[in-house]
Amino acid sequence: MENFTPLSAALGGLLIGLAAAGLLLFNGRIAGISGILGGLLDLPRGDMSWRGAFIAGLLTGGLGLLWFYPQTLALPSDYSFITYAVAGLLVGYGTRLGSGCTSGHGVCGIARLSPRSFAAVTTFMASAILTVFIVRHVL
Repeated sequence: MENFTPLSAALGGLLIGLAAAGLLLFNGRIAGISGILGGLLDLPRGDMSWRGAFIAGLLTGGLGLLWFYPQTLALPSDYSFITYAVAGLLVGYGTRLGSGCTSGHGVCGIARLSPRSFAAVTTFMASAILTVFIVRHVL
């Protein structure tokens, strides 16, 4: 592993956990990003403000990272923008198909001991491991 920084990884994990716990504690909602964004796109009444604030916070954090540490978000030159766009759309399709994303199942679902989330995360990880193996060693 290159450039592994355990302190920043632990701090990032702590912040994600606090955000997920805070949303559940204060709003009674699960911090699954695909569900939050999907619900925002469905235009539910009385439900848009917290969803919009959550997504705005994610975007603001990303923009702040881009502003202060642009090298952390640099795209590898091996792939085109189209490749990344298609990959993002496939991830979005997969989150709908799997009834949630890695943040919803991995962070929140496992913390609540949800059997469905354990099955989903096992599937996510197995698919990721297989994909990396194929891309790096077969293609």
